Amino acid sequence: MRLHRSRRVLVACGIAALCPLTACAGYTPTPSTDTVAVGSLPTADTVPTDTVPVDATPSDSASAQADPDGGTWETEWGPLSEADRELMRKVRLATLWEMIISQEAAQRASTARVRQISKEISAQHHTLDEQVRELAGKLDVQLPVKATAQQQGWMADISGRKGSSYDATYVKWLRLAHGQIFGLIGAVRGSTQNTLIRRFSEQANAAVLNHQRLLESTGLTTPESFPDPPE
Repeated sequence: MRLHRSRRVLVACGIAALCPLTACAGYTPTPSTDTVAVGSLPTADTVPTDTVPVDATPSDSASAQADPDGGTWETEWGPLSEADRELMRKVRLATLWEMIISQEAAQRASTARVRQISKEISAQHHTLDEQVRELAGKLDVQLPVKATAQQQGWMADISGRKGSSYDATYVKWLRLAHGQIFGLIGAVRGSTQNTLIRRFSEQANAAVLNHQRLLESTGLTTPESFPDPPE
């Protein structure tokens, strides 16, 4: 990946040398249409509509040697495995729907308790998303910009309901989603050799556990809201 970038830089420099200085001075590159800015944060009013990755540009000190075929990358913070990168992507995906639907629930939920915990979950996802996007920039990892089809289905199911049914469906799907990522967080925390990922996995674990507790504090975690136990 570094080699490809170096070649592009050399070609660009060669072209620049042929351009008259007065013509090149005012040139502004046209932004790419297949990426979104790392700093853009989705809100309830601006749900991402495409599936292309964020072009997370690494910092000058990243020193990441990315393998285009996957596998483990070498970075100055230690090896970065595919499982490490998968955790980053899953956390980003969680925010792409949970923060937005929690913003909605803070306004639409029928009970004060659900509205309150929704505000807390949304705010904490905002912080978690800032952390994962900063991490992606350092480690040169591309992040998704659109929730999965399953996540969009959960959002539609929640938004299509009213009253107590809205509250119960919101709690059910968020609790299920949080439970699904616990295993990955634990596996990465126990296996990663990257110091940045180790710290991030602890931050993610704390956030997910807290959200589970908040959701369960509503009293809406009925047997129907629990997934089938593993065999």
